[in-house]
Amino acid sequence: MTPIHELLHRIRWDPEFGRGEFELGYFDRVRQSLVRVPLRDIRLDPADHFGFQALDEDGVGHSVPFHRVRAVWRNGELIWQRPG
Repeated sequence: MTPIHELLHRIRWDPEFGRGEFELGYFDRVRQSLVRVPLRDIRLDPADHFGFQALDEDGVGHSVPFHRVRAVWRNGELIWQRPG
């Protein structure tokens, strides 16, 4: 399985693959459910190798560790899912 950080790099740097609308689904421990966030609402810091900032509907950023990402969709189609 491709690690999530490698998939995110491919989306960013491969112009053909990176076309489309992407969403990440991560497990939110407070809500106890999967939260889908458009990739455009995610801020990746090149110095942070462990997570990213996800903006909620109010524009507030939340730190999300990469290990909580459970799925990635491209144009509504599931393209990546963490086993288990």
